Amino acid sequence: MSKGLQEALGVLRSVGGVDELRGLAEVGLAPLARPGVNSHIHLPPNFSAFDTVGQAVELAQAQGVALLGVTNYYDYEVYGEFASQAIRRGVFPLFGLEIVSLIAGLQAGGVRVNDPGNPGRMYLCGKGAVGVAAPSERAAELVERIRRNDTERMAEMTAKVAEIFAAAGLDAEVDDGDVIDMIVARHGSDRKSVVIQERHIAQFFQQLFFQQVPEESRPARLAEILGGPSLAGPGEAVKIQGEIRSALMKAGKAAFVAEVFLNFEEAYELILALQAVPCYPTLADGTSPVCDFERTPEKLIDELKTRGIHMAEFIPLRNSPEVLGQYVRAMRAAGIAVVGGTEHNTLDLIGLEPACQNNQPLPADVREIFYEGMCVAAAHQFLVLHGQCGFVDEKGTPAGQFDSAEARIKSFAKLGLAVIEKFYQQHGRV
Repeated sequence: MSKGLQEALGVLRSVGGVDELRGLAEVGLAPLARPGVNSHIHLPPNFSAFDTVGQAVELAQAQGVALLGVTNYYDYEVYGEFASQAIRRGVFPLFGLEIVSLIAGLQAGGVRVNDPGNPGRMYLCGKGAVGVAAPSERAAELVERIRRNDTERMAEMTAKVAEIFAAAGLDAEVDDGDVIDMIVARHGSDRKSVVIQERHIAQFFQQLFFQQVPEESRPARLAEILGGPSLAGPGEAVKIQGEIRSALMKAGKAAFVAEVFLNFEEAYELILALQAVPCYPTLADGTSPVCDFERTPEKLIDELKTRGIHMAEFIPLRNSPEVLGQYVRAMRAAGIAVVGGTEHNTLDLIGLEPACQNNQPLPADVREIFYEGMCVAAAHQFLVLHGQCGFVDEKGTPAGQFDSAEARIKSFAKLGLAVIEKFYQQHGRV
């Protein structure tokens, strides 16, 4: 892992000793003004709204989001630059990861988890993942397996899409190396850190299409490629990217290539091996109908507790304020810490402060629950940096001797508030 990340973790460790910060927490040290918080963004070379890491951190600073979590897929080399820039601008950095796993029994039963189009597929995140700086042998093995499987799949999928475009008369003698070239050109990323995603392939072929087909000819040519009329305007690049992806690359389509996933147990193991808190990304009414696994807040809570998951996350722009509030309040009352982010995994450069559907504001209590959850993650990250047990231990068991999950969350949140404020005192804050 990069020297920059090691140095940044040293800075975060040096905000103070554990006993010192626990003492400050007990006397109520906390930021005087609540910072904006965001638990989940993707940074390049992941598919991202941001051209550079610097752009993301500068926007966070400008928008008052002073507690920011990165949650990338399968390569963490960029975390050193993220952490260094965040510290320099008074933004407290949190490190996370996202994994796609498969639960075979749920797949066989047709149960949708948090991927509405693919029964049995579960997205799973980790928060406070300081282990990305020096992964254990087992963690490195699992990450390499994911990268190898994804690399093979993306190469095959690129070739299939290229065949479809060539059959429609375009010059498409390209491969996955050309897609990587596009990513490197846009972001200045190290080629070795690039993990191609479906969105990258769709963006590459949309750009190729625009280069070769004049605007007046695009609707007819695009209909030939997609196998049906496009609903996008001839100049709407992002919408056309979405149509390429949905019409050609999804299950049952001509360029689809089946994914090879870690099972849930392996994904959970990897998150713990990277010293993170397992965290479940919740769709709720982000899809209709609501996924079977999440059918009611009570059902989802039971499912998460059965699997040893004690933190959940929302991307509220998918949700109505009413449904978001219903799920968040129930989960928090059940002793699950909750956070919220924006992803920024499309080209739409939305604000970094999470909001609900149609830019409706978060319910006030939900906003505070998200802040509390981020403080819990910050406390976990701080304790693990000091070689101590965080919010969960190496087996995923809730840590410490507490009378209740409520007491545990409040204790970790109080410590996180002190850690964050001490960081701001040393490095400024936005």
